[in-house]
Amino acid sequence: MEGKKDVFERKNVLVTGGAGFIGSHLCDRLIKDHNVICVDNFITSSVANIDHLLREPNFEFINHDITQPLNLLRFTELERFKIAYNGLQEIYHLACPISKRHFDDFKIATVLTNSIGVKNILDIAVEHHSKVLYASSSVLYGDRRGDPRLVRESDECHLDHLTTRGAYDEGKRFSEAILQTYADVYGLDVKIARLFRTYGPRMKIFDGNLIPDMVLSALEGKDIVISGDEETRTSLANVADVVDGILRLMSSPIEITLVNLGSDEEIRLVSVAQKILGITSSGSRVRFEPHVPNYIDAGLPDISRAKDLLGWVPLVRLDDGLREMIEYANSHRNLVSF
Repeated sequence: MEGKKDVFERKNVLVTGGAGFIGSHLCDRLIKDHNVICVDNFITSSVANIDHLLREPNFEFINHDITQPLNLLRFTELERFKIAYNGLQEIYHLACPISKRHFDDFKIATVLTNSIGVKNILDIAVEHHSKVLYASSSVLYGDRRGDPRLVRESDECHLDHLTTRGAYDEGKRFSEAILQTYADVYGLDVKIARLFRTYGPRMKIFDGNLIPDMVLSALEGKDIVISGDEETRTSLANVADVVDGILRLMSSPIEITLVNLGSDEEIRLVSVAQKILGITSSGSRVRFEPHVPNYIDAGLPDISRAKDLLGWVPLVRLDDGLREMIEYANSHRNLVSF
């Protein structure tokens, strides 16, 4: 394997869910230095997210459902990457149907992606001796209202696998178990990034997501509706910071496996709404409603491991990130409909 490093300049990298919100930003970063194979089936993502990459000579898109076996050597369009000889060095597995508003429409796809899909990816990793990074979720920590607010990677996972969201919540936990099992049996270098609330451009703006909903309401002069009260809080990590953390985790030594990635700075939702109103000069008002059924507060991430082991901290200021999000939503709200 060491000899092969001398005969090609770019790693071959696979990104599943690469046309999604975080996945497309990851592809943007990876294409600068690597050959990127983006796999997606557009269940909840958009071709618009990667349209600018389709002309790149070191980028290739494969329309494929990851719950079905994937043999990269059968795609003639990938021949220029010489995978049979140069191999596949890294796999970033972000594929998972994510739609807050239409979650029930994709339950079967979600549970299969979080089981069979993960197995298919790991089989590819075994074949090519690839490093694997999996995008997991803060939902594994369960409801952490009260103390302790900060959740560490060593904390037990508490969630109800029989709720209506079990396909996603328990699916993420089961996926982590599959990854660790393959690591134990085959010696794979696997990385698990537990992602907390992330926002930024390319986030779906008509899907019931918190920040896009706030922004759209402000732009359209409608009430900004907050589930909770004036003390309801959250943390917000910009997608640029999260992608940076993902890349740092993939580059880390094999003994580093599980890391929280998110902001550990708590902010009141009403303060976020007020920032959005100020940036947009909107006359909208803020209105509060009771929490939705089965509301879960995942708490704040303890990001000590990310800081100490990866040298990672979130850097994008919330005001700057919101301005970028508002610009994106304003330019796309008449182009997209859900």
